[in-house]
Amino acid sequence: MPTSDGSSRFPVFAAPPKGNHQRSPGYVPGRVAPVRSPLPAKAPPPPPIKPHGLPPQRQATFILSEDNQRRECVQSPKLRKNTLICFGVSMGAFFLCLILVLSLTSGDILDENCPDHNPSLSNWNPGHQPEKTIIVGRGNLFRLESSATFRSLKIQSGGRIVFADKADGSKNITLRTHHILIENGGALHIGAPKCRYRSRAVITLTGRSDSKDVSEVPIFGRKFIGVMSGGSLELHGTERISWSLLTKSVPASGLTTGGDSFQRNFSRGINLRVVDQDTADVLLRERYDTHESRNDSRRLTRLLRTLPMGRIVALAVGDSAVKSLLDETKKAIEDTLGSSYVSDLKYRQAWALVSVVGGGNASCSEDVREHENHDTGGRALARRNFTTVNGVHFSVTAYSEWKNGFPISGFQVDAVDQVMLNLQDEVQQTWQPGDQIVVASTDYSMHQAEEFTLLPCPHCTSQQVRIQGKPLYNHVGEIVDGVDMRAEVALLSRNILIYGEMENSCYGNNLCQFYSHDTYGGHIKIFGNFSSVHLSYVELKNMGQQGEKSHYPIHFHKCGDVDQKGGYWEPTYVDGLSIHHSFSRCLTVHATNGLLIKNTVGYDTLGHCFFLEDGIEQRNTFYHNLGLLTRPGTLLPTDRNDSLCLSIKDKVYKGYTPSPSTECKAVSTFWIANPNNNLINNAAAGSQDAGIWFVFHSSSTGDSHGLVPETKAELTPLGIFYNNRVHSNFKAGLFIDKGVKTTNASAADPREYLCLDNNARFRPHQNADPNQPRVAAVIDTLLSFKNNDMGAWIRGGDIVIQNSGFADNGVGLSFASDGSYPKDEGSSQEVTQSLFVGESQNRGTNGGQNKYWGLGGTDGKMRTLPRNKTFPIRGFQIYDGPVRLTHSTFRNFIPLPDRYTSAVGFSLKNTWQLTPRNNMSHLHFHSTVELRSFFGRPGQWFDGNDLDGDKNSIFHDVDGSVTGYEDTYVGRADNYLIQHPRCVNKPEWNGVICSGRFSQVYIQTQGAPSLTLSINRDEYPNAPLVLRGINSQGAPSQQYQPVLMMSKSYTLHWSGAAPREVVLSLINFDKDDWVLFGLCYPPDTTFQIMADINDRQSNTFDDITDYGPVFSLAELESRPLDRKYYFDQNVGLLWLYLRARHNRDGHSYCSLKGCERVKVTATTSSQQKCNCTSEAYPKYAKPPSAVLPMPAPHTESCKDCGAKQHIFTSEPWTSYLKTQVKSVSVKEQQGRDGASFIAVNEDMMPLTQPGYLVVSVDACSGKVIKKVSFGKMDAKMKQHLTSGIPKRSIVLMATRGQPEGLPDVAPYLVSFGLAKAADLHNKESVALWAFHGSASPPPWVCLKTGQGDLVLGHQERYLPLALPAYDCPPPASQQTRRDLQLLKRATGLQ
Repeated sequence: MPTSDGSSRFPVFAAPPKGNHQRSPGYVPGRVAPVRSPLPAKAPPPPPIKPHGLPPQRQATFILSEDNQRRECVQSPKLRKNTLICFGVSMGAFFLCLILVLSLTSGDILDENCPDHNPSLSNWNPGHQPEKTIIVGRGNLFRLESSATFRSLKIQSGGRIVFADKADGSKNITLRTHHILIENGGALHIGAPKCRYRSRAVITLTGRSDSKDVSEVPIFGRKFIGVMSGGSLELHGTERISWSLLTKSVPASGLTTGGDSFQRNFSRGINLRVVDQDTADVLLRERYDTHESRNDSRRLTRLLRTLPMGRIVALAVGDSAVKSLLDETKKAIEDTLGSSYVSDLKYRQAWALVSVVGGGNASCSEDVREHENHDTGGRALARRNFTTVNGVHFSVTAYSEWKNGFPISGFQVDAVDQVMLNLQDEVQQTWQPGDQIVVASTDYSMHQAEEFTLLPCPHCTSQQVRIQGKPLYNHVGEIVDGVDMRAEVALLSRNILIYGEMENSCYGNNLCQFYSHDTYGGHIKIFGNFSSVHLSYVELKNMGQQGEKSHYPIHFHKCGDVDQKGGYWEPTYVDGLSIHHSFSRCLTVHATNGLLIKNTVGYDTLGHCFFLEDGIEQRNTFYHNLGLLTRPGTLLPTDRNDSLCLSIKDKVYKGYTPSPSTECKAVSTFWIANPNNNLINNAAAGSQDAGIWFVFHSSSTGDSHGLVPETKAELTPLGIFYNNRVHSNFKAGLFIDKGVKTTNASAADPREYLCLDNNARFRPHQNADPNQPRVAAVIDTLLSFKNNDMGAWIRGGDIVIQNSGFADNGVGLSFASDGSYPKDEGSSQEVTQSLFVGESQNRGTNGGQNKYWGLGGTDGKMRTLPRNKTFPIRGFQIYDGPVRLTHSTFRNFIPLPDRYTSAVGFSLKNTWQLTPRNNMSHLHFHSTVELRSFFGRPGQWFDGNDLDGDKNSIFHDVDGSVTGYEDTYVGRADNYLIQHPRCVNKPEWNGVICSGRFSQVYIQTQGAPSLTLSINRDEYPNAPLVLRGINSQGAPSQQYQPVLMMSKSYTLHWSGAAPREVVLSLINFDKDDWVLFGLCYPPDTTFQIMADINDRQSNTFDDITDYGPVFSLAELESRPLDRKYYFDQNVGLLWLYLRARHNRDGHSYCSLKGCERVKVTATTSSQQKCNCTSEAYPKYAKPPSAVLPMPAPHTESCKDCGAKQHIFTSEPWTSYLKTQVKSVSVKEQQGRDGASFIAVNEDMMPLTQPGYLVVSVDACSGKVIKKVSFGKMDAKMKQHLTSGIPKRSIVLMATRGQPEGLPDVAPYLVSFGLAKAADLHNKESVALWAFHGSASPPPWVCLKTGQGDLVLGHQERYLPLALPAYDCPPPASQQTRRDLQLLKRATGLQ
């Protein structure tokens, strides 16, 4: 994703505006306000004007240190008299400028934007003084010309060090020191935004944590670069693409066939491999014992004479091969493979050959070694390089030797050192041979990320690089099933490197009980009131100190506002950094606001990577950053995994043992401690727990403790969240939930300070004020795939997810409400215009700490699996609600006998409530969805499937797009509280579809612990719903929340003595909704019953009204609007109506006036079990009936269902073409699905007769230009392939049956981007994606062939449109990229 804001507008050494401004004693260059107040004066001076840099219209001027001397000379009365001295100083300054200009090499041009061109600088070559402490102060303006070593370096009081540079990049300067401290006007510069450093600069931070030679520096410790008040740190390396995306998949080993490797001792005779030249697949493995068997020699002859032209053959002798090697065989080897040595082959001679059938001697690589004393003194090695038809380079190697008395022979077919990565961006100019890169995992395990070194590649395009070695795992480089799963590829190398010098192993008090390696790296710490800090394109390696808090690779420590709001003309930023192999986080933002972090890579770190620390950090913007391989750390409980959580107990109260699942296990790539921050275009590509975690601090914590007693983070509106991708995380891709404990451990709460706490519920309001309107938190364009547990877990409201894609997650998306009545305000959660994919064509790689490998997917092939082989995969999970799922699409949910994979499912083993206001509409289920919804069954993962939430599972199918029945509800098949006789059973769902109106009654009891509640609907008295309550057994109070059909009567019974107090709250009741309740009590019970309305904000009660008795149920039923009750003492049932008398607002649980409740206080002396079922029925039994009739089933498919877009990518500004090609052989035609076709964006073009279908699509607009079918490869088809396809066309081809003339088609396809003419002899089907119109074919060009049992099946690919390489005409109107607009809005920079 290329991004560029252009170079900075301000030269880094620019002078402040001219003028005689009075400066306070606390003046810091660049600050609008002084750091500290000036001393009292009789008359206060005018306010200082001290901008950070020049306004845009001002021109930069050089500053000479002598200027200060000259001003002092003029201002001092004594020196003012001595004009000769002043004149001398001025002349000296002049000649110094002249000397510096003349001293510049002839290749350098004086550039005011380059800090090392400043004529006030003096050349400095201090050499290596490892025992010396260097202080650069007032008047010391140095250009560091060569490498140097110091004990320590302090830059202060206007002192400056600038690294020298050369235009050709030939400088190589390394500065070694224990630490660098910059303060009070001191500055360190390497390059500038408008004059980037071109040479190699290295700062090595040395020292051990237990060093006696160098003492710790207060607040910094050891091994650091520190910036204090007034300090400037400007580091600007060569601008390079920081990270990109693959545009072509890279298989494990580099070859789709997997390659081949074989070695054996005493494999006598000639060992042979036949390799497909188009695919690198090994077609034949055979051994011919030509030493003992003439028949084997004849078999070899026959094989060689029958091999097709172009086939690759490799031969290697094991032991000996000549005794029975016939002359006809030798002749066949010479004629077929071009061998020069086989005719003279001797006893036990080592011989190896790789050649091409029919290629003659020019195609033959062979080698021979003499045998002597059971040794050949080396290996006979033959190797040749080849290219597949799709442009993949590979080599075939054969070898033979005698070694230590053993004959050894072997073969290799591999892509070692030949794998090319195709990338989205043009990287060739800045990614250089020798650079280090990392390719992210595209599987469940983050440990499949792989590092590589780049090799020279003169034949690469501008968007290709070649890597050393070969990959161990598959890395996806395409859109799969509509979701962009392309692997991120990050450049780790920069020409400015800051690194910590490390010991070979752990030592001292550096947590060696947890880590075997040294974790005491360097660190950069920046304090508030700095003058300027801008870091770009710098590499940080071995940074951070795991055993020390506040010692991170980069740490902005309590800096306050660092943008224009804080008085900085040029807002503070870090851009294009590479932070890798670090030991404590990547970048920490601590009590700092307005910081811009962009294009930065954080790779392989311990603990949270991009880290907001104290919960008060706001307005920070993360733009186009990548984090991957985020491992557990030790610093905070949230950094720790199970073992670290249980092992580190020094800060818990006494002998308390932490609970890892609830207090730890939250390490995240992006740890966002306040919602008012912006995340745009970021990628979280692998963490032990979460990719992006929004956590909520109730008060400021850490060093900021007490600064903000109440952060109101839970009420604060979400900043911009746009186009972020999360994958390969173990716990969740995106996690929005929970807080942290803000008190120290105590007897009352023994948990550690800052452990996870389930005390936060995100409910954003305007100005963080709960009395003001809600503000929807919008998650826009989230891509979440291959997360082991959940693609996203989000608690709170109001929250909207839109334009998002979820694929290959254990659970795609799960919402949780921001609480439970009475605490929850009743909010909405919505998912719209999104895609859910159960199991995609990205089958992963078995290995790399992936635990589970088994069958799955639409093709039923082996693949990596989340959680467990039998884990019930769900696309969208309903937990409680209310949630609205609309205009979304589901694909690839195929259950297996031992795994229930469903599009819509429910939280497993759920004790919580569910609301019938969960609703679904305008959903589209692809034909690959076999189980749309599933309500669970007793067994593995579901246990008894009998908890309260399990039994009350329900959702509303608003338009019938799920069930085919409009305005119906889907619930558990065994829940008769919601049924009527016309309901439709769905046995495969374990569900039932019913019409009606449904709401909940929230039942709270007091004074009777461990009660189980049994609810009977009078129409189904023999099918009660038994609820155990959501509180733990033995609790003095209990709560139940059954879902009930409105306008029906129910009886309630208890497993023990009736509770002393019951409060019945009406949840989700609309005005005039009602139910009739009969509560079981002993006959001697007396009652006090009252109704009220609870205002939860003020916790007040209004409209308090007592219920009065009536003396029959008939009388009660005749007065349903009155507040009356009837107690049937003979049966023991207290009857009363629950009726909503006020309108409800939106998604609120309660009415506009508050929550309508009925409170029953019972007095009885009886302690007997209160279950009146046997007395109540059949007396109160009623025939079942429907309140609302069942609608007729739909007969037509929904036209407006599903997401509008078919493709969800990390480039929303790029259009893609959805293509489907299905080619079938003669055998496949006879099968159940014998259709052959090409589809473009769902426009189906069938091929009904044997032959070819060729479709041309405009690569700029995506419009189909031509579609032509041919019965055979004849002159007409040749003419079409030669001249009938327009330039700038995407070319698609499908075949049907056994197309005539298929081998003759191959040469014509080379002009469409294939690497060479394919061998199509004996092929039975072909599928082609090609391009006509550019010298360098796009990476997506591909030919696939089918033969025998290898059938092509239905192929689906997504091709980018209007790429620059297509040479499309400019569009009439330039599309505005939304991400760049949002970046401007977030940073305030227009």
